Amino acid sequence: MRLLQKLYCRGFQAGLRLALPFLPYRSPRILSSVQEIPQCLLEKHITNVLVVTDGFLHISGMLEPLKQALKSQGISYTVYDEVTPNPTILNVELARERYLQNGCQGLIGFGGGSSIDCAKAVGARIARPNKPIPKMRGILQVLLPIPYLIAVPTTAGTGSETTLATVITDDKNAHKFPINDFPLIPKVAVLDPEMTRSLPKHMTSTTGMDALTHAIEAYIGQTTTRQTRSDALEAARLVAENLETAYADGDNMTARANMLRAAFLAGRAFSKSYVGYCHAVAHSLGGRYHTPHGLANAVLLPYVLEAYGSAIDRKAKDIAIAMGIADAQTPPDQARKALIARIRQMNRDMNIPEKLPNLCPEDFPALARNAHREANPLYPVPVLMDAKQLEQFYFDVLEEPHEVHTN
Repeated sequence: MRLLQKLYCRGFQAGLRLALPFLPYRSPRILSSVQEIPQCLLEKHITNVLVVTDGFLHISGMLEPLKQALKSQGISYTVYDEVTPNPTILNVELARERYLQNGCQGLIGFGGGSSIDCAKAVGARIARPNKPIPKMRGILQVLLPIPYLIAVPTTAGTGSETTLATVITDDKNAHKFPINDFPLIPKVAVLDPEMTRSLPKHMTSTTGMDALTHAIEAYIGQTTTRQTRSDALEAARLVAENLETAYADGDNMTARANMLRAAFLAGRAFSKSYVGYCHAVAHSLGGRYHTPHGLANAVLLPYVLEAYGSAIDRKAKDIAIAMGIADAQTPPDQARKALIARIRQMNRDMNIPEKLPNLCPEDFPALARNAHREANPLYPVPVLMDAKQLEQFYFDVLEEPHEVHTN
């Protein structure tokens, strides 16, 4: 990256860091069961809500405890269950229509990060009816309060239940972009491990590695606070101690609860300290190829950390110590290498691939430009990179085509 670009990025990030104490960050109220939701709604005189979820969760019966709880207290609900794995502008607009047509007063995002992100964007469109979703891209473009929002995560990874971010895909050009603003932080987060009990193994693993990516990128960045550092290290510890247990035994509710806590803490950390190039590249892959976000992050993370090199030695050592793979006497460079090796081993042990299929090198320059546009100057990464440097990460995770042998 050129010197003037670097100066601009670092100046922008320094300004944000100075502003942190004055910005309206907040943490959602935490509930431990969906049975507690009706009381929260009634306290706010809300008697009609839109539930934003996906079709699988709806037809599988996962919504039934929530439906019964709402019915028992006389709260009306409408369900929008068409959210796709990478929620689109069309998803948002259809859900918004349903909200308005049924006279809803509040929102419940029920599901993984996609459903909660979609609910946030619906809220943003209700707050700003004359501002289309693409115009909200970036930071501080919503500004006005959104309807009362409750987030019920059924995965332990995205942290969307506590963040000020939503990520939406533009249907027309297959581009995925974040929207960041304080009104998007849910008012309530329901951390109920029973909601994650039936999560498939591959989603347990990849969403869990997503949480670890949040924790690591928040910690190694240059815009941290005492609280975000504490949250990130605790999240990393919880992931190291619980993810593989939850993967091997989905009925272990202690591990499931600890993973929900890890995702929440990591989400709270990156809300203030932001993420990094791993996320920017992952978002571009999700927009173009519909690569699941947690999978993309899990595969990319070791390559991105390797690229940062010695610039992250000290902070990588802190994370390695929190994860139990280093101690105070471990040289920092060895701790960094041990951290990267541990991430790769976790991926292997949970059957997460080292490469991603169906990527097209012809797309890489455009994808890298999108990642560069998302990350710079906002993300306070340890080492600044331009689009050409980011392009290397796509080649790093490119699955080589198999040779076809003919007789």
